[in-house]
Order: sequence, then C-alpha cells, then structure tokens
Amino acid sequence: MIPTQTLLTENALAEEFVSAFRERRLAEKFFYWFPLSVRAWLALCSDGAYRNYVRSRSLIARSADALARHFAPGPLEVVSLGAGQGDKDLLLLEALRAHGVRVAYLPVDTSQALLELACGGALAAHFVAHGIKADFARPDHLAALAPDPETPARLVLLLGNTLGAFDPIAEARELRGLLRPGDLLIVDGELYGDETTLAGYDNPLNRRFAWAPLHAVGIRDSDGELVFEARDDTRLPGLHVIAKHFRAGRPVAALMGGEELRLDAGERLAMSHSYKYAPETLLRILGDVGLAVRWQGTSDDRRFLMALAGPA
Repeated sequence: MIPTQTLLTENALAEEFVSAFRERRLAEKFFYWFPLSVRAWLALCSDGAYRNYVRSRSLIARSADALARHFAPGPLEVVSLGAGQGDKDLLLLEALRAHGVRVAYLPVDTSQALLELACGGALAAHFVAHGIKADFARPDHLAALAPDPETPARLVLLLGNTLGAFDPIAEARELRGLLRPGDLLIVDGELYGDETTLAGYDNPLNRRFAWAPLHAVGIRDSDGELVFEARDDTRLPGLHVIAKHFRAGRPVAALMGGEELRLDAGERLAMSHSYKYAPETLLRILGDVGLAVRWQGTSDDRRFLMALAGPA
C-alpha cells in the first residue's frame, strides 16, 4: 500500500489540459501526466543522454554526506517538490539516516505514476513516506504544504532544475513561505552555456520526451514541428530561458476524452520552458527572497549549481 494524499485530482488535470490546449499552451505538469510521457521521461533518465539528470544526480551522490552533516540527529521532515521518481531524493535520505536523522519523506508531484515510484522506493528502503499529489505552483496547494508550528524541522528539496520550469523569481518568493527559522532548502539549476545549452535540449531523446504529450492525444511528428529557442530574461543579468513550441504544419485535431481540440496550420502551441542561470544569478534569486546560502557545489563539468540555503 502506498499512502498518498490528493490535492489535484485526475479529473481536474484533464479539465486543465483541455483548457490549456485551447489557450495554446501546455504547462510543465502535462509532460509527466500521460503514461506515454512517464515512459519517455524514465527512458530519458535511464539512457544517460539527458545531461541535467546526470549532473543533478551525480552532484547529490557526491555531496549527500556533506549535506547530511548540516542536520542534527533527530526527526526531520523532507518535502520534495516535483519529486519525480524520487531516486535522487533517496540518495540524500540514506545519507541523512547514516547521520542519525529520522526522516519522514513527503514527495510532492502532479504525476500519480511518478509519485507511486517515489513513495515505493522510499518504503522499500524502510523510510516513512507519504506522497502528496499536488501542483505546488498553485497558491492553494502551496498553502496546504506550509508546515504546522509543531511539526519537526523541515528540509525542502527542489532538484533537477525544477525551479527553472517556472518563473524562478516569483517561485522562489512563494517557496520562501514553506520555510520556518531553522528549516532548509536544497535547490539546483543549470548554468547557461550559450549554444551548448540549446544543443542539450534539441536532441532525439529529449524530442521524444517533448513529443510524448502530443502523441498521447493523437498529434504525430508529421503534423508539424517542435521548435526550441534560447532568449535572455532582461529582469536580471545572467537569467536565460530555453522555450519550445509546436508549430502545426497543417490542420490537426487532438482527441482528449472524446473531445476534439483543433489547431490550424501555422498555429503555435507553447510548451514548457526551462530557465538557466549565471552562477551569481541563481544565488542572487535566493538572496533576494531572504535566503542565506550555507553550502554550494557544482557538477564535475561546472554546468550545474546546487545550494543549501535557509532563512537569513
């Protein structure tokens, strides 16, 4: 039995998908919702070609012991936002346990399938685990994740460049509300590398992942093209975004629960984006919302930055 709490129902997700498609945009959560998308995501991670997954996981593996030393023995609530399959989290949970920390693991994700994998892995490793099916980008869901005064110390995880799937400036401000004095956050992000960053996304395996939600509703590769674009976000120096969209090459009709969703030739469907940073820019975003960095590390190729931070 996998214990979970549902704040976001499957019916609500289906309604949101139809509404979002009609508005010509697909948010990040829909890329992990369909079974085809979950399969494509797991394949992307297992192959080793998705460098950000490799960078984030290897950085956690290398740094887990050093990070665990920041926590005193005793109870700790670990809340993982956008936990996915939870394999990176499990590396840190094991290190915390080795230092005498008694972990209660709360993975949060919109994907029921990935949430089950995260909880199942933690339970198999004999951790207390309780999944929460929620969209932490929604203010009401984020409020539901706020700690009660009597709950143990908390560690919030936001791994795999997940902050970059949203507006990082706004989202960091919202996430600050999940931390009390003494609570900590581990967040990471991809460091921008000009054309090499774009090339890391525009490759066959990542295209398969990006196509998956379109394939799930009957849109085929021959119906149009996926376009990846890099641009600067002028709000902060060193803040960049990789955006993508589907451009219909002919009239297409997606099918969702018997409902037909049409795109005319030439129409665009905006898809999820991913923010990238200069090192000082990610640290500035944390500092601007009142978080002080206690530890930081970078991947072996210096393209991924991870920080442990808490209320200043």
